[in-house]
This record gives sequence, structure tokens and C-alpha cells, in this order.
Amino acid sequence: MAAEIVNHRDGGVSGVGSADGAEGSPEEPFDPAFALHRGGKMAIQATVPVRDRDDLSLAYTPGVAKVCSAIAERPELVHDYTWKSQVVAVVTDGTAVLGLGDIGPEASLPVMEGKAILFKQFGGVDAVPLALGTTDTDEIIETVVRLAPSFGGINLEDISAPRCFEIERRLQERLDIPVFHDDQHGTAVVTLAALRNAAKLTGRTLGDLRAVISGAGAAGVAIAKFLLEAGIGDVAVADRKGVVSADRADLTDVKRELAALTNRAGLSGSLEAALAGADVFIGVSGGTVPEPAIASMAPGAFVFAMANPNPEVHPDIAHRYAAVVATGRSDYPNQINNVLAFPGIFAGALQVRASRITEAMKIAAADALADVVGDELAADYVIPSPFDERVAPAVTAAVAAAARAEGVARR
Repeated sequence: MAAEIVNHRDGGVSGVGSADGAEGSPEEPFDPAFALHRGGKMAIQATVPVRDRDDLSLAYTPGVAKVCSAIAERPELVHDYTWKSQVVAVVTDGTAVLGLGDIGPEASLPVMEGKAILFKQFGGVDAVPLALGTTDTDEIIETVVRLAPSFGGINLEDISAPRCFEIERRLQERLDIPVFHDDQHGTAVVTLAALRNAAKLTGRTLGDLRAVISGAGAAGVAIAKFLLEAGIGDVAVADRKGVVSADRADLTDVKRELAALTNRAGLSGSLEAALAGADVFIGVSGGTVPEPAIASMAPGAFVFAMANPNPEVHPDIAHRYAAVVATGRSDYPNQINNVLAFPGIFAGALQVRASRITEAMKIAAADALADVVGDELAADYVIPSPFDERVAPAVTAAVAAAARAEGVARR
């Protein structure tokens, strides 16, 4: 049986920056975020008892030797007699943490711990945070490959673009377990689910829509590719210099590939120009989009301004022109939140011991997520809440079924 990762509480509280665990002072006022994080948010808890000598002889030597020998003879038994089949490594190098940027591995740990407890809370999946002390692509890959025998899946987190694309690709080529960069694919899955429902609400299909994405980093690139895979009419991506188009001489290899796949309309120039007549705006870049650009979009448009904490378009402004508005914030309706996707995706993949997570598995996850909304579909409800208990089971079942259909399931 696997050890269980649990929330850790030692009762300590502190003020902001309080090194000795004091309650805070006039100079250092009490902050509940620091209080919650005191001692970390996780601990390891055994799932078998060690109460006496008999328990010890089974959990450790000599009983454990029998299990080790069996696994040595039949390696696939590791899934049945260790926690491997239900644990994910959450791996980062701390270079693209939230909106904070390159803050380093130590400073990234609170986020990685948070990710791990979300895996457990929403998907029943154990996860271990691993913040690596290197930003070298080859070193990250080699480190993860050497750690992989202990895990059933690898969740890459907060690794800056464009390195994140190569790291994910090369790891999946070398490993026979799922490798998933959530900043890319989790965001894309939830975006597609919300977009499907927004289109349904307004009597359209994905094929009827032209989208413009602000941001050509990990999320923007993944969303664009995923929407094309799902059948959107057209999508253009803009970076700081304007629309990513084949006529630009300053493109990286990733953006050059993106230019070849996207922008069937042949747009060039600024983001604002591309938004004229567009049906969908998707923001994953930060910054601010001027109100006249949103006003120039097609009637019945959708505005998904997902930068956190400050959306590219304030919802009050977006509602003046858009039929459906979504953000990345929890205090507005239609929150595009990755936690809706990654716990169920990994739970489904681990359930069938999938060797990878395919495009079809991700599309199945998006469809299942959209279907949870069902007859409750409304302009302020195109995506369910992370606390909707139907979400994770629906996504898990859909991903597991798609893995079997794709031939990547091993049970």
C-alpha cells in the first residue's frame, strides 16, 4: 500500500517574516497566509501500522525482501506492491512561478506543495514536490529520468518557455509514464471546455469561431495547438511584437512552427488589429488590452482574460461587449482554473497505467468537463467550480476510456 500525503498542521502561527514563530508585532502584522504555511502544507503518513515486532517484520525486514525479489523477477509488480502507480512527481526549476517569474527552486516550494495537495484533494492522487537546483535543460531531463522509477507520472510545473517544450518532449520520448506540463496542457483543456460551452450557449460550434490569443509562452502555444486539434475555425497568436506570422524574421523555432500552424486568415500587425471582428479573445500574457480593441470584436464575442491577478481586460469592461466573460480569478464567474483538469487527467492515466497522455485523452477531459455543466449552462456558468464533486470522477473516467481507446493503457 502507498504512503498517504496529508496536509500538515503543527499549530504554529507567525507574523509576516517572523523568524522565531511569534504571533507578529506592530512592525510585522499577522498574515493568515504565513500562518497557514508555517511548517509547510504537507507531511507523509504511513497507511500500514507498525505497532509491534510482527508488523515490523512485514513492513520491513524480512518480509519486504520477498516483495523486492518478486519485483526484481517481474518488474511490472512494482505497480501492485509499491505506491508508484498512484504517485506523481511535481517538478520545477523555479523559473516561471505564477506571475512572479524566475524566483528560484526554494521560493517555488510553497507553490509545488500547493499543487501536490490539490492533486490529493481533487483527484485522490499522491504527489511529491521536487524543486531542482538547476535550470539547464539537459540536467533537468537527466535528473527526472533518474528519478522516474519512483513515480507513476511526471507533472512539470512553472518551467519557463521555450525550454519547457523541449523538456516535456524529450522526457516523454525517454519515459514510459505520462509526462504533462500543466501550464501548457491543463490550461488548454479547461479553456477548450469553457469555449465549447460558450459556443453551445450562443448556438455556434468551434468551427464557427476565430480566436486571438495574447501570449506566445507555454500556455498560449499549447492553447492554440489544442484548439486547432479540436477543430476551431481559426486562431492567431500575438506576442509583444504583434501577431506571430510567417513574414516575421524574429521568430524562435517554437514560434516559427506556431506561425505555420495558425493564422489561416494571414493577419499581421498588432494584437488590437487582429481583434477586429474576432469571435474570441484569450489572454494568457498579462498586460492590458484597450477597450476599443474589445469593442471592435464581433457581436456575441467571448472574452477569456485569464491573467492573474489582473485580467488583461477588466470583467466590467468585457461585459459591455462580450456574451461570455471568463477570467483566471476565483472572485468572478467562469474561472479558468487548471485544478479542474490535472487531478482527473492524472487519476485517469494512472488508473489504467497509461504510458503517456495523448491529445485524444486531453480532448476527452475537456469534453467531460464541459458536460458537467449540462442543463445549467448560462453566460455566467460555462465551466464548473473546482469544488463541484462531479468534476474529477467525470474527467478521470473519460481519460481512462480514451487511454484504452488510444492503445496506451496497460490495464
